[in-house]
This record gives sequence, C-alpha cells and structure tokens, in this order.
Amino acid sequence: MTAATPLRVGLIGYGLAGSVFHAPLIAATEGLALDTVVTSNPERQAQAKAEFPEVRTVAAPDELFDRPDDLDLVVIASPNRTHVPLATTALKAGLPVVVDKPVAGTAAEARELAALAEERGLLLSVFQNRRWDNDFLTLRKLLAEGELGDPWRFESRFERWRPQPKGGWRESGDPAEIGGLLYDLGSHVVDQALVLFGPATEVYAESVVRRSGAETDDDTFIALTHASGVRSHLYASATAAQLGPRFRVLGSKAGYVKYGLDPQEAALREGERPGAGWGAEPESLYGRIGAGESPVTDGGRAVPTLPGDYPAYYAAVAGALRGDGPNPVTALEAAAALDVLEAARRSARDKVTVTL
Repeated sequence: MTAATPLRVGLIGYGLAGSVFHAPLIAATEGLALDTVVTSNPERQAQAKAEFPEVRTVAAPDELFDRPDDLDLVVIASPNRTHVPLATTALKAGLPVVVDKPVAGTAAEARELAALAEERGLLLSVFQNRRWDNDFLTLRKLLAEGELGDPWRFESRFERWRPQPKGGWRESGDPAEIGGLLYDLGSHVVDQALVLFGPATEVYAESVVRRSGAETDDDTFIALTHASGVRSHLYASATAAQLGPRFRVLGSKAGYVKYGLDPQEAALREGERPGAGWGAEPESLYGRIGAGESPVTDGGRAVPTLPGDYPAYYAAVAGALRGDGPNPVTALEAAAALDVLEAARRSARDKVTVTL
C-alpha cells in the first residue's frame, strides 16, 4: 500500500446506517475506496450496485473475513446486537474497524474491544458523526473563544414527532437488540456533552414508553453533573409535538440558542453527496447569542453557523490508518459515554441519582 493507493473498505450492513451515511461518505473520501458491501437482502444488494457500480456485494460477513488481505478497513453498520461479535471477528482477522454507535451494549464490552484492538495494533474507531454537526462545531468555537463566559448549563434536544411506532429492531423491547432512544439518540447527546464539558460525575434520568404499541423507551431525559461544574440537560424523544431548541447554552456572559437540525442527514437521505456548499444552512436558521430578559429586545445577535462536516470523520480515519493523525473517536471515549448511558438506565429504573 502506498500513499496513492486507496484503502479498500468492506461495509457490513446496507440499511439506514450503511446506505445513507457510511457508503456515501466512504465513497466521497479521498484515499478510501468502497470495495465490498455485505447484505443478505437481494434488493439492498441491487441498490448498492446501482449506487456504486464498482462495488462487490456478498451475503455474509464471513465472505469478508475469509479474505482479510484484500481489505484495509471493515465498517460495521449492521444492527446493534451484532457490533461486538463482528468487531471482535474483524480485529482477530487483522482488520482495522469502524463501528457505528453504540459500539456495544455495555462499557465493559467497549473496553474489551479497545484492549483487543490495542493488543493487535489495529485502529478501532466509533462513528460519532454528530461531533461534526454544524451547530456542534459552532458551539465549540464559541466556547473556545470565550463568547459565553464560563459555561453553566447545557441543554441539548434531539426531538422528533413520530406518534406511531415504526417497528423494527430499533424499537424492539428485546434487550439483546440494544434498541430504544436512550442508546440511539442518547448516544449522540451524551457524547456531545462529554466532548464539550468533560467527564460526568452524577447521572439522573427519566426514561418512559409513551406510544401505544411501543416496546422500548421513546421519551428520555438525562441530567449530568460534570466534574467541570457544568450541568447538562439532555433530551431524546420521538413524542415531541413541539420541538424545543436543539441547543440552549447558558454562561456567565451570554447564552446561545440554536433551533433546527444539521442539514447533512436530510441531504444524504435525498441522495445528495458532499461537495461545494456541503453542510451549509440558510441565515434564517442561524442561532443567536446574547443576554437579557426580553426575547424581543434582548434576543442577541445572529451567529453564522459553521458548515457541518461529516466527511471529516472518514478523512480522519484514512489519515489515522496511514499514520497521519489520531483516531477521530476512540472506543475508550465511546466507553465513557456508555458508562453514562448505563447509569441513566439504572437511574430511570430505580429512580435514583447515580454517582460515577
């Protein structure tokens, strides 16, 4: 392999995660080549071939693992219950791995995977794409520049209005599926909070099933106390008839309020691909920063939102594989988020505050 030779990627799973996020981002990354897609579904095989004519399709992961020398990276975008066994097999076959979030059902499993990867000298990265959301990048910049003063409270909402369950493994009540919003959207809001404000020391959570026919949590709230003193209030809901701000961040000098979701997922779902203008949003969606009691006169000034940049994740993975930079999201970082999610599950179940 030379610097000019693309790294060959095998992608396991071609459902929502594989077809909407991973395959397009891999294909758009200089230095990576989508080599093989694993899916047993004939329609999805045909879809992959139509979207990426050069790709090979196979029906089972073993068809990848039986030829490890033909690949440079395996990406696991299959259902959550398969993440740990597939990542373990890939690492033991000598292949670097990217795993969609959540990397595992428990922090202990995530740390075992991290230890295996370190023992084998292989990259193990977790796809936490929302570290490259437009609002998150903008907020990191504001905090780094001291625009809010000392941050005091972080409110983060990932809310949707989906009053009817869709079914499928993500909404299954079987614990083995690792479904529900706590581990789905909760993985994102917790990871973002830890990146911004450091480790959590206390976790309180409320997690309920609201929709008729739903089998697992569809409305979850998590309160974190960070070692830094910041308090995070995190919401993940499929039952929000009126959506709150995506971010509301209060500090000693000012607050920042931002509505609306990063546009990249919607663009990828519509078949758009990274290029000029990728991840940008209109001025009408810019967040506002300011201080005061009147939303009319003290609403603050608009803050241009930095473009979202999901392609940066796979560019960093390619760099890390070539020895040109760090792993963008480590399994140990993912394990820290799983510590919080496990504590949140216990808190909601036992109605207690959990100390980490």
